Amino acid sequence: MMLFGGWMIIVWVVVIALIVWGVITLVKHSSSTTNTSQKREPLEIAGERYAKGEISKEEYEEIKKNLS
Repeated sequence: MMLFGGWMIIVWVVVIALIVWGVITLVKHSSSTTNTSQKREPLEIAGERYAKGEISKEEYEEIKKNLS
């Protein structure tokens, strides 16, 4: 009787581990898909940085010239 109970514990541990693994895999796949769909052009990023004041007009113009 104890042997059967021990096997049931092992089976449940494996089932729970598979569920956790599946959830983690889905979350990782979901986040990597989201990141790839949001790729932006370098000039767009430079324009946003200029608008925020992170770079000067001269730096922005230099980036535009280099990317063209």
